[in-house]
Amino acid sequence: MLLYTRTADYRHDSLPDAVAAVRALGRFAVEHTEDPADLERPLDGFAAVVFLSTSGEVLTPAGRERLAQYTRSGGAFAGVHAAACTEYGWPYYGRLLGARFTRHPAYQPGRVLVADPGHPATRRLPAVWEFTDEWYDFDRAPGGRARVLLRADETSYDGGGMGANHPLAWCRERGPAGGRVFYTALGHAPGAYRDPDFLAHLNGGLTWAAGRAE
Repeated sequence: MLLYTRTADYRHDSLPDAVAAVRALGRFAVEHTEDPADLERPLDGFAAVVFLSTSGEVLTPAGRERLAQYTRSGGAFAGVHAAACTEYGWPYYGRLLGARFTRHPAYQPGRVLVADPGHPATRRLPAVWEFTDEWYDFDRAPGGRARVLLRADETSYDGGGMGANHPLAWCRERGPAGGRVFYTALGHAPGAYRDPDFLAHLNGGLTWAAGRAE
């Protein structure tokens, strides 16, 4: 798995914990990089490419072309937290991910509602999950073939901006040629990467995206 954590804008303090947690899942051999040149080479050998709290414009033109080629050819892509704050200048990335970050209220406790309990990213979670995060708002709800896995209960925290249909995690299969996509907005703080429920969610999502048995 190629784990990419380059930041050109806000950089999360949780990144070292996040990288260590993904390695510790033990599901994949993880190649971690922040060098955009590593996205310019052929990506076919990776089970998935994961953007973990990337931010800003993190790819070169050649890297954009490689990632587009990889995903259009059936390669899996996953985004975690600030991956939705990435590559605003590249329309393909927005379509690939499904939605883009717009704002968030203060970091605070709230409730996560499991919208689809049958997915590997959700089946080990309680139906109503108490968690603390930034509760990202997005420019739209992911449409098309997207399958919303988690929603935010905006009545449980201050400052929500999307209403009752507030997606937090989703996935989709991109048809016969394109591969799987998974995204979760959760994972802001270092403590998330020591939380058993969040790690089960992350592991299930990455495993599903890569097409591996859970």
